[in-house]
Amino acid sequence: MIFQSIRWRIAFPYVLLILLSMVGLTVYLSTWFQRDYVQDIQGQLKASGYFAGQTIETLLSQGGQLQDLNDALANRWADALKVRVTIVMTDGRVLADSEQDSETMENHLSRPEIQQALTRGAGTATRFSQTMGYDMLYNAVSFHGGIPPFHPPYEGGQREVGRVSIPDAGKEEIVGVVRLAIPVSTIDASVVNLRYTVVVGSLVAAILAIILAFLIAGRTTHPVRQLTRVVERMAQGDLSARLMPVTRDEIGRLTVMFNRMAEELQEKITTMSSQRKRLAAILEHMADGMIITDEEGRVQMINRTAARLLGTTQNVAVGSSFVQVARDHELVQAWQQCNQWDEEQVDMVELDRRSLFVRIIVTPIHEGDIRTCLVILQDLTQVQRLESVRRDFISNISHELRTPLASLKALVDTLRDGALDDPPAAQHFLDRMETEVDALVQIVDELLELSRLESGRMPFQMRPAAASDLIGYPVERLSSQAERAGLRLKVDVSEDLPRAMADVERIQRVISNLIHNAIKFTPAGGTVRVSAKFDAGEDEVVIAVEDTGVGIPEDDLSRIFERFYKADRARQRGSGTGLGLAIARHIVQAHDGRIWVDSVEKQGSTFYFSLPVAKS
Repeated sequence: MIFQSIRWRIAFPYVLLILLSMVGLTVYLSTWFQRDYVQDIQGQLKASGYFAGQTIETLLSQGGQLQDLNDALANRWADALKVRVTIVMTDGRVLADSEQDSETMENHLSRPEIQQALTRGAGTATRFSQTMGYDMLYNAVSFHGGIPPFHPPYEGGQREVGRVSIPDAGKEEIVGVVRLAIPVSTIDASVVNLRYTVVVGSLVAAILAIILAFLIAGRTTHPVRQLTRVVERMAQGDLSARLMPVTRDEIGRLTVMFNRMAEELQEKITTMSSQRKRLAAILEHMADGMIITDEEGRVQMINRTAARLLGTTQNVAVGSSFVQVARDHELVQAWQQCNQWDEEQVDMVELDRRSLFVRIIVTPIHEGDIRTCLVILQDLTQVQRLESVRRDFISNISHELRTPLASLKALVDTLRDGALDDPPAAQHFLDRMETEVDALVQIVDELLELSRLESGRMPFQMRPAAASDLIGYPVERLSSQAERAGLRLKVDVSEDLPRAMADVERIQRVISNLIHNAIKFTPAGGTVRVSAKFDAGEDEVVIAVEDTGVGIPEDDLSRIFERFYKADRARQRGSGTGLGLAIARHIVQAHDGRIWVDSVEKQGSTFYFSLPVAKS
């Protein structure tokens, strides 16, 4: 993987070229040095051989005898020349040798260097020495002189010397051969040393050249590496990263253009990022749900509202198909019709599984050859609920007003038909009329009070109050009513409870309302218990009114605090406007408290409300 680096791609060809050049040069120099060294050795041996031959010829010309050429003389010459010296007669007999006893040595006439010296005056050979037992380089030179006494005179112009015929030259005839030799191992050792020197020199030169190549490649690629690091920083989000140009070559111009490109890119990305953030903020905080699907029907984008309406999360929805996210056949049908007909589709859909009522608007979007869909989900549940509440309010108030008004009309008609002439009957009808008018007044008063509570125009006089003070008066006022109904009214309030911050009069009205309802819907022999306790976790005082009455159906629990709402059993027992619990809820909420109910049908109900603890 080293070739993924531009530094290596630059350095490697130079390194390869240097190595190939140095290897070739090393081989060439080694071969040249070996050949030259061997030739030099041969030249030295030849020169030394001529010198030895001239010395012998001088010795013979001065009256010396061949017998003077003995092993001792050969040893002296060998020590001086650092070679093996052998003197051989023309018949092949060894006259003297510096390494062996000449008398025991075999005839050397057949040796190639001797044959060459006898025929051409000089000879050279590299061969295995039978005498020494290893390879040697030989150089032989013939020398001239008088005919030795142990040679018989030859008749005619020639004489036979071994297998070679040489001309008879009289006293200048060849009388012998002086041979110099050196072991091939010595030459090889010197050649190895030369090769080692050449290889070491080449290796040092190659290393220096490689280092220089890497330095040059590193210096060449250094700006590129710096540019790469800057690009990596920009890829990680640091758009302010820049590279200062240090040269004026192509890399320097590239750096300048890169910085210019980075500045323009940063400006464009900053603008796009700002626009995208604003768009994302708008989409995330839209009251309507928004979904964008691609050509394959997969969700590309979904905002928080759409995820909430469809009961999913943004992370799960993105990448999933619209069918998986919507999970409603009417929503899917509208989306499919938009894709099929390429027209905007609008439909009203009620999501049964979540009791939501939404309007879906599916719009096709064309981006070149790519077609996507924009799905808008408008939550109309609150509008539908308000409409339902409005209808219920009109129906309830009409129902509540119709009964006393019908009674009043019937009483008036009765009085007009002659009841006025019967004083006792007239008085009875007038009492009945007064009761119905009081009921109308109560409805109007409660409606006005509820309106003032909902609008926040009702003043509250908040002060610290003990729970016993809040509970005492309502219990005392309604105790006689409980006795008449055959119920036990109990109070369970601890004396060490902290004081609550409350408008005493209105909280007493809330408690009175709850106790009154408990008495009204509890059969004789039952129990109504009023208690108070301190919730340290929430730092509030919780007041509860518990009864053993008929209870509230589970389906009615979520709506029990709505205006005019009455459970069916409530409509069958006693009278009431259905506004008491709604008023109680608004009073408690105005105290920054909570109100709720736990009930099991035919077992009883417990109403709770909380008040914040008064700060010291």
